[in-house]
Amino acid sequence: MSKRKSSSVHESPHKRVKPVEEEEEEENVDSDSEEDPLLSKQMQCAGEVVSDAGIVESITLKNFMCHSLLGPFTFGSNVNFVVGNNGSGKSAVLTALIVSLGGNAQATNRGLSLKGFVKEGESSADVSITLRNKGKDAYKPEVYGPAIIVDLRITREGLRTYKLRSKSGQLISTKKEELMSILDNFNIQVNNPVSVLTQEMSKYFLHSKGEGDKYKFFMKATQLEQMREDFVYIKTTKHVTEDKVGQHSENLKDLKRKYLEKEDRYKSLASLDEMHTKLEELQKQMAWALVTEMEKELEPMREKLQSDRHSTKKYDEKVEEWKNKVEGAEKKYKQIQEQLEGITQQVQELQPKCAELKAEAQRRNTLLKSSEVTVHRCKANLRDLEKDKVQLSSRINDLNLSISQTSGLESQARMERMQKIQTELENLNHQISTLGQQIDQYQHACNRAKEEQGKMRREQGVLQRSIESNRRNLQTMESSRSNRLRRFGENMPALLDAIQDAHRKGQFKQRPRGPLGYLISLKDPELALAIEVCLKGQLQAFTCDNHEDEKVLQRLMARVFPTGRRPTIITSHFLPQVHDTRKRSVNHPEYPSVLQALEIEDPVVANCLIDQRGIESILLIKNRTEARRVMQSRNPPQNCNQAFSKEGDQIFNNRSYTAEQTRANYLSGDVEEEIRHLQREIENQKAQEIRFQQQMKKLDEDIKQNEGLQRRVHIEQKTTKNKATKLQLELTDLQNVEEPQSEDLRPLEEDLQEIVSKISSKRAEYEEARTQMAELKVSYEKAEQEYKQHKERINTVAEEADSIKEELSKTDHEVMKCKHHKKHYEEKRSAHLQNIQTLERALESKEQDLQTSVSKAQEISPERLEIRRTARSLDSEINRLKVKITTQKEQQGDREEVVRQYHEALENYKNMAHQMKNLNSFIKSLDSVMNHRLQVYAELRRFLSARCKYYFDSMLAQRGYTGSMTFDHKNETLSISVQPGQGNKADLSDMRSLSGGERSFSTICFVLSLWAITEAPFRCLDEFDVYMDMVNRRISMDMMLKVAAGQRYRQFIFLTPQSMSSLPESKIIRILRLKDPDRSHNNTQRNQDEDQ
Repeated sequence: MSKRKSSSVHESPHKRVKPVEEEEEEENVDSDSEEDPLLSKQMQCAGEVVSDAGIVESITLKNFMCHSLLGPFTFGSNVNFVVGNNGSGKSAVLTALIVSLGGNAQATNRGLSLKGFVKEGESSADVSITLRNKGKDAYKPEVYGPAIIVDLRITREGLRTYKLRSKSGQLISTKKEELMSILDNFNIQVNNPVSVLTQEMSKYFLHSKGEGDKYKFFMKATQLEQMREDFVYIKTTKHVTEDKVGQHSENLKDLKRKYLEKEDRYKSLASLDEMHTKLEELQKQMAWALVTEMEKELEPMREKLQSDRHSTKKYDEKVEEWKNKVEGAEKKYKQIQEQLEGITQQVQELQPKCAELKAEAQRRNTLLKSSEVTVHRCKANLRDLEKDKVQLSSRINDLNLSISQTSGLESQARMERMQKIQTELENLNHQISTLGQQIDQYQHACNRAKEEQGKMRREQGVLQRSIESNRRNLQTMESSRSNRLRRFGENMPALLDAIQDAHRKGQFKQRPRGPLGYLISLKDPELALAIEVCLKGQLQAFTCDNHEDEKVLQRLMARVFPTGRRPTIITSHFLPQVHDTRKRSVNHPEYPSVLQALEIEDPVVANCLIDQRGIESILLIKNRTEARRVMQSRNPPQNCNQAFSKEGDQIFNNRSYTAEQTRANYLSGDVEEEIRHLQREIENQKAQEIRFQQQMKKLDEDIKQNEGLQRRVHIEQKTTKNKATKLQLELTDLQNVEEPQSEDLRPLEEDLQEIVSKISSKRAEYEEARTQMAELKVSYEKAEQEYKQHKERINTVAEEADSIKEELSKTDHEVMKCKHHKKHYEEKRSAHLQNIQTLERALESKEQDLQTSVSKAQEISPERLEIRRTARSLDSEINRLKVKITTQKEQQGDREEVVRQYHEALENYKNMAHQMKNLNSFIKSLDSVMNHRLQVYAELRRFLSARCKYYFDSMLAQRGYTGSMTFDHKNETLSISVQPGQGNKADLSDMRSLSGGERSFSTICFVLSLWAITEAPFRCLDEFDVYMDMVNRRISMDMMLKVAAGQRYRQFIFLTPQSMSSLPESKIIRILRLKDPDRSHNNTQRNQDEDQ
């Protein structure tokens, strides 16, 4: 991109050191001004280094813009300040520099055309620039010497002429191409805003709010924009070349055709008689070649027909064999079914007696419980009487010792009342206890009935769901009589039709497959349930090749299945062949894997089941006991992780699961048998549902009866408790009355005697209740034993029915298997016979065609010829020969002319073919080179972006600012955020929110960072500090001077209206002050050099 190596801001200035060749006057600077000590040190140490090739030594303007004469201005080798008020000619100097070094008028932002730069009233304008031409980068130093003078003249008409002179003034060239070569050699880019930043461009960039504009500025400054335009131009040129190659290819075909035509004419100069003779011979060979080819076609047809007729007998034998097996299996199934129906009838006959025995046992149990309550009540009463007896005896003894006087009549009446109340309280408490026990019994009976009712409701719910499921399955089976696809859902045929229609319209890249269960068939129908339990949801799933096809299929499913569950979609790349599973599949000598038990014609379906379910590593073992033995032994089969029995049980190495499903819904072979089975099962379930309803009704009646009795007993118990409470209060009041002790003990003794008699009576009642309870217990145990024996008898019959059911299931599977094989061989025999008939008709037609061909061949050549060539090659040669003969007859021209035209056509064809070969080779090489350069371009862009960020952060840090620079090369944007002062990065704000001075300082930092990553011998900056305050101006000036001190092999030209009196003292800084413009007179303005 450039020829110079850049150096960072902090790099030590030890490059390209040269002695100063000429002394220049510099201006003195006020020593009282503030300056950076480090900057002053760098300025002082920089005097020994000068720039060499490409810098501007001087410039002179004559009749340029509004100035009659400016200059000559002599610039220093490093830092130059052109200062002056507005209108003094600063911008004119920069404009002249741009125009004289090849820039256009628009680049200066000072005019639309060159003629606008000629002073009013003058015929032309002249600009003279002297460029240094020393060092290793000098341009033709032997011709131009140590300097190159570029003289530019612009006429009033807008014409521009150049004169390139040597140091001595000798004219070397007047061509602009020579100037472009000089500029390329020095890497001078006046249109690059980083090399020459005009006042208008600076304002535009400073006020630009678009991130895209900043990115364009970066791309243009680093010449990446030019590189990209070059790549686009090369790509366009390549496309044009390819179009030309395509056109030349058509021309090449035409040239080849002409060459072949001329070659045919050239070869057709032979004798016509020889061609006629050869034509006749070829026609004879052609006739018999056709006969030979037809005979060869007939031979394999005859052999195939004979072989097919011989194999017909085998198909007949197979069909008859399986027909006999079907009849035998159906006969056996019918016998077992009749036996099962007999056992079922026997169980149904035993059920009523079992219910009666159960009810009797429950009735006797109820009596036993009531008797137990009576015994407990008697026992409690007896215990209370004994306690009263002991207390009364103690009372009498105490009275015998302490009472010396008899009580009055009032005291005796109170005692009698108290005894009567106590007797009534005892009776009431006994009644309350009895009522409480009755309440508990009724509550227990209600709870037991409700638990039984809840259990029956759950069983009834399960039964109803099973009935509904069987009804749906029955409906599906009935609809699948005409279409097996309906087993997988009522809407499945509509979905497949929609898929087929979408595939015809090209909406699918690959036609989806599904449902997967519809695309597989069983080798052994007995394993249908096991395979169905194994594959589960995969049977109704679909598979797609890519995600675009999956989205199309989802839309079709949403349309066909507006509600309810939709089939699963499996997305996997379609392959034309089945996976090689030999390394990970299970191979057992006795039992097949799921993959081996299936017939799958489509490799896509097989691969999907292998990937999703691993069917190559799952064994199928019919007997569940044998399956457990094989899988749970010490050495299970290699590569096998699970197995399934024919009942659907899933067996792992350390556990097993029983299948909930009892019959296959999707893979069963005989639809009619499945329909009959579902009808029988639904009838049995309906009968069971009726029995459930009857039992539920009886339980409801029992619950209502017990709850009514419980409520009545509650009311009676509450009334009794209230009465007992009143008596207890009365008794308490009587006991609290103080009275003298009575000496008459007769009432107490009578009470004692009465208690003794009650104890005797209650003990007799207790013994009688115990005897009755023992009798009831024996009666209950007998009834319970009879019920259990009858129940055991029913269970025995039911177990016998289970074994018969299992045998019936096996026989059913055997019938399905035999029917499947019978149907399979019948279909194969029918297809075989149809193929024989088709082959016979085709053979008969071919033989007739053969006879016709033989007759025609004998007419052409009576004697049969042995032909080795094909009829097609002979026909092609005959046609060419006929064309030759016709052409030679019609166009028999001059022999020399034919030979000349032939050689001319051959030469033209060879030349064009060679050119095409070279062009194709060039295009191929260009593609390779461009691919490599585009990669390098992207890497260079990333590298320059990273360096620009680094230098930008460094520049901001000198002011104490923080900021970020974000490149988005994809969207071509550059986002710059700056935070003045110390702050978090979260506080970073866009440059638009900054003040004018802060934004100008940030812009200077950005420009300096671009300086650090781009190369040019000189850099010009016009009014860079116009919007800065004093602080930012001083900091920006210090930064630019530091950059200049670190890059002393470059020249810097700064244009500013400021006085620059505060600059540090340095030999590398030159200030050119322009006189203020004379608004009243058009006097010639001249500059004066002042020492710094």
